[in-house]
Amino acid sequence: MTLFEIDFRGTAGGNEAANTPIPPLTALESDFPSAALSRIGEHESWRKEVHRPATSTHKWWAKRLGSIFRGILTSSITDNQDDALAAYGSAARLDGIAVFDPFSGSGTTLVEAVKLGANVIGWDINPVATLVQRQAVQRWDMAELERAYKLVEASCRAEIDRVHRTSTGETALYYFWVAVAACPDCDAETRLFSSHVFSQNAYPKRVPAAQIVCPECLDITPGRYDFEHLLCRNGHEVTRKGAVDRTQLTCPNGHTSKVLAALDGKAPRYEMYAKLVLGFDGKKRYEPIDDYDRSLYSECSALLSEKSSELVLPEGELENGHNTRQAIRWGFTTWKQFFNDRQLYSLGLLGAAIRDSDAGPAEREALAALFSGTLEFNNMFCSFKGEGTGAVRHMFSHHILKPERTPLEAHPWGTPASSGSFSTLFKSRLVRAHAYKTDPTDQVILDDKVCRISGLSLPTESEVVNSWPAEGLRRGTVYLRTGDSSHTDLPDGSVDLVITDPPYMDNVHYSELADFFHAWLCAVAPSSDYPRSATTRNSREVQSATPDGFEQAISRVWSECSRVLKPNGLIAFTFHQARITGWAALVKALADAGLVVTAVQPVKGEMTTSITKNGSEPSNLDSIVVCRKRGSVPGLTDPHSAAQLGEERLKALKADGVTVGSGDIRSVIRGYVMATYAADPTASDMDSLVSLADQLADERIEQLSGEPGAE
Repeated sequence: MTLFEIDFRGTAGGNEAANTPIPPLTALESDFPSAALSRIGEHESWRKEVHRPATSTHKWWAKRLGSIFRGILTSSITDNQDDALAAYGSAARLDGIAVFDPFSGSGTTLVEAVKLGANVIGWDINPVATLVQRQAVQRWDMAELERAYKLVEASCRAEIDRVHRTSTGETALYYFWVAVAACPDCDAETRLFSSHVFSQNAYPKRVPAAQIVCPECLDITPGRYDFEHLLCRNGHEVTRKGAVDRTQLTCPNGHTSKVLAALDGKAPRYEMYAKLVLGFDGKKRYEPIDDYDRSLYSECSALLSEKSSELVLPEGELENGHNTRQAIRWGFTTWKQFFNDRQLYSLGLLGAAIRDSDAGPAEREALAALFSGTLEFNNMFCSFKGEGTGAVRHMFSHHILKPERTPLEAHPWGTPASSGSFSTLFKSRLVRAHAYKTDPTDQVILDDKVCRISGLSLPTESEVVNSWPAEGLRRGTVYLRTGDSSHTDLPDGSVDLVITDPPYMDNVHYSELADFFHAWLCAVAPSSDYPRSATTRNSREVQSATPDGFEQAISRVWSECSRVLKPNGLIAFTFHQARITGWAALVKALADAGLVVTAVQPVKGEMTTSITKNGSEPSNLDSIVVCRKRGSVPGLTDPHSAAQLGEERLKALKADGVTVGSGDIRSVIRGYVMATYAADPTASDMDSLVSLADQLADERIEQLSGEPGAE
């Protein structure tokens, strides 16, 4: 692949249209290399944390594929597919190009734009998202970061290790717990196991060995994952099936009731029943809980009470919402209840050590972000994934705050044999991210294989500022801001490209989930300007399950993007919406902002049938919606022609081996048809257009679903 140099030197964030080197018709609008980028994106999607570690230092939701966004950027400043791919796979430079992401999320757009040498602006209404973005582009002194890490280790590790030891002095890697509820009919205490196999291999047919717990005495016994019944060492008969079947429990006396009825609005009591020990010989073994373990846990409870004023502890209560409702129904009303006493004590020590550390501001902030990320794997909503894989199933595997009946307590500092611990994440997240930030790699197709190479991109380490510089942006400076993207301080006509991934019209409210981290971050104070608000929720955030609410919120942001966009500038964003009302709300918002849709490009999404897409049909693709200011170009105007264009692009993807499901066909064709509304809203009847979009989508599903490459 030959080197392709693009070196634009416009005014960095100026306002003159002459300095907007965006072609009148870009490859993104006419000849987008969707198949090649989808192939690369598929490869990236399975290990995003390896291929794009700069944006993986902390949890954020619906993180997009960096390779796709690099392709969007290079296709935005070229006019044909060959040049777009050549720019993608070479040391292309976007000097003087101002790129704005109003929904910055984990920072995917920001990182890819910095790597290409653009002048980069990122806004997000959530401070946790901004913290994640800052780690992706902020410059770290690695020697100082390692020094700070060692200071934190010296301050708290010995005590955290001590309270995770067995009576023999060996390390307890994990403690296994079970929730207990009283039967509403007879008050019998019932342990909420759904299965008495509490540990098995991720591939049980290959490795059938398993660990089994007795629900009566909590003795543990080795056995097989598919056992039918056995006697524990105390003579109790144990069957595979536990007391809970989905939402219903059966008490020891045979009464059945709903689990929620048994809890009666109160958070469950938990019992420890087993531990996984790392022996002095380096081997792991399962043991039942003994009196020493119970005494050590009681000591942690006493220390938590005694030293609470010295510790970092979570603040605040859960507010009702779609993503918090289930936890509240289980009786969890404060963030502190998500942790047991040993977790609160250990994490409190670790957080306080970071809060009080004498380290550089950027390095201390990185450790604070790492601490926050560690919380995801160290709480009572985590569970055991099994042998042969990472042990801890993090709490956000369901995109909601789902209470766990059999939680797993991990060692938060950890050992090299641990999963999701502060020490292991320091290496897999921060050290890996720093290596990437200083020498980024990119995935390209070479000799018909997807390969990862270095040398194409600039380092992502930058000076981060939190207000618009009077002299404008320059390479090496990134403007990041927490705030409402519908009211920015950017000058009129200062942006060449708006590249983003907006929220969809659905029920995954990121702020409701981000509050879990925010409850701790307020006390750690990762930076001097991190907000101490009770919640990250904001009435101005673009997050709604209703079409009207979504339309009004996102229309404000598109209007602001139109204001700051240069006359010949371009807006492109990824979108996937299972409900046509979401597409209708989107195009009405674009029209209200004075924008027209010039193209809709299907491309590989974050993961196949991602939960965020909220649909039951097979789904693999996102749509890249491309817009310009009304009057500068005509945009898509005829619904039937638009549907035909969508069909041709889907066929081209299938011909190149990209999987196209019925959900993809429906969403993409709907998007093409609905996009025509923005060209002339006064000439379109929305209800009629919605009906036509559904009709044309159904026709294309019938035509395309039987062809090779369809699911």
